[in-house]
Amino acid sequence: MGKKLSVGGQAVIEGVMIRGPTKYAVAVRKNKRITAKSGAIHPKNRFFRLPFVRGFVNLAEMLAIGIKSLMWSAEQAAPKEENIGKKELAFTIFVSIGFAILFFIALPYFLTNLLGFYEEKKPFLFNLIDGAIRILIFLIYIVSISFMRDVKILFQYHGAEHKAIHCYEKSKKLNVQNVQKFTTLHPRCGTSFLLIVFTISIFVFSLLPSIVIYLFPDFLSLNTFVRKSILFPVRILLIPLIAGISYEILKMSDKKQNNFMFKLVSMPGLWLQKITTQEPTNRQVEVAVSSLKKLLAMENKKK
Repeated sequence: MGKKLSVGGQAVIEGVMIRGPTKYAVAVRKNKRITAKSGAIHPKNRFFRLPFVRGFVNLAEMLAIGIKSLMWSAEQAAPKEENIGKKELAFTIFVSIGFAILFFIALPYFLTNLLGFYEEKKPFLFNLIDGAIRILIFLIYIVSISFMRDVKILFQYHGAEHKAIHCYEKSKKLNVQNVQKFTTLHPRCGTSFLLIVFTISIFVFSLLPSIVIYLFPDFLSLNTFVRKSILFPVRILLIPLIAGISYEILKMSDKKQNNFMFKLVSMPGLWLQKITTQEPTNRQVEVAVSSLKKLLAMENKKK
C-alpha cells in the first residue's frame, strides 16, 4: 500500500469537493445522476510551503477552490437560464468577506470597547472578552443556520465528506457500506480550524499593544480614536500570521490524536462538528465516494 495522500474537502450544493496535493474534484447529484468536474492546483514554490507560511496560503487556496466548486454546484442545481456570471460571483465574494470582517472582527471589537475594557491598559483581558464575543457570535450563527432545510442537507454532505476521507485514511475499500461505518467528525476539519483561529487570535492580539508601545513610545499620548484607528487595521494585517499558527496546530493535533494535550485542542472543534456535520444518506455518500475516487485517480495518474 502506497503512502496516503493528504486530502481534504468541503460540502457544496448537493455534492462534495475533495482536494489533494495537485488536483481537486467535485461531484454533485443532478437529475438522479452524479456529475463531476475536476481541476488542477497550481504548484507552490518552496517559500509558500514553509511552516507558518503554508497555513495562510493553503487557506486562501482552499477558499478559491471552494468558492469555484460551490458556484459550479449552484449552476448544476439551477435551471440553465439562471447561470451565474463573473460579476455576480465577484459581488458575492466581496459581500461575504465584508460581512465576515464586520461580524467576526469589527463587531466583537466594538462591543468590547462599549463594555468599558481598554486594549492598551489590559490587553489580555480585552482580547479574552473580544475573543469570547467572537466565538459566541460564531456559535449563534452556526446554530441559527442549522435549522434551515438547505443547510441541513449541506451538513449531511459535510458528514459524507468526512466519512469518505476517514475510510480512505484507514485503507478501507471505498464503497457506501464501508464509508457509512465511520464517524462524521474529523480533527482536520475547517470548523475546528476556525475555533483554533479564534483562540490563537486572543494571544496574538494581546501582544499587539505592547509591541506598538515598544516601537512608538508616544503611542499612549495619542487620543483614543487615533489609537483605535491604528490598532484595529493592524489586527487585519495579522490574520495571515494567526492563520499560519493555527494551521500548524491543526495539522499537529490531527497527527497526535493519542496525545492528551492535542486531543484536548481538538475537542471543541469536534463538539461543534456535531452541528456542522450530520449523518448522510447512502445516496449522499455515493457522491462523496465518487468525488474522492475521481481525485485519487487523477493524483495516481500523475505519478
